[in-house]
Amino acid sequence: MYTHQKKYATAGTPAKDAGAALVMIHGRGGTAQNIISLAQDLNVANMAIYAPQAANNSWYPYSFMAQDKQNQPALDSALEVIDELVKQIVADGIPEEKIYFIGFSQGACLTLEYITRNAKQYGGAVAFTGGLIGEELNLANYTGDFNHTPILITTGNPDPHVPLGRVEDSVKVLQNLNADVTLKVYNGRPHTITQQEIDLANELVFG
Repeated sequence: MYTHQKKYATAGTPAKDAGAALVMIHGRGGTAQNIISLAQDLNVANMAIYAPQAANNSWYPYSFMAQDKQNQPALDSALEVIDELVKQIVADGIPEEKIYFIGFSQGACLTLEYITRNAKQYGGAVAFTGGLIGEELNLANYTGDFNHTPILITTGNPDPHVPLGRVEDSVKVLQNLNADVTLKVYNGRPHTITQQEIDLANELVFG
């Protein structure tokens, strides 16, 4: 098992000049630089961009629906890295309601898990193919009030890593915490991010 160093890449507008911040969380096998490249297709020109880097390019070792103990202590360490980063962004002068999140696959799962454990008004969030983490969802982990934060979740059906049922269950949890959730399911779509999904993110979250 591994713990994550608090390492992250930055891009976009310097925080002191930015109106908002975007946290970009890479998937398994990805890198911070890799996910940052996605920003060029998003309406985030005025944002400070932060992308944390996972140890061994993976946030936790097994499936996001594995037994909880199998993904520890890596998962707790990953959540702590995101929490420290959010605190850093606030210290840089950007309030939480101006912080946006985006993640793909394992990064989408981590995005949803972090914001739902810390539900409050954020700028918005995009989860490209992901759901809340755990063999079973422990609803006691999820508290707070999103106060109508816009959240977009997209997924393929079927997806080799993320069952649609878990995505739908995750949507319900977020809605119960007062998030404005849009779920878009693409039948037969491979495990990737399509231009349609990017367009939808720009329209619903980064508009």
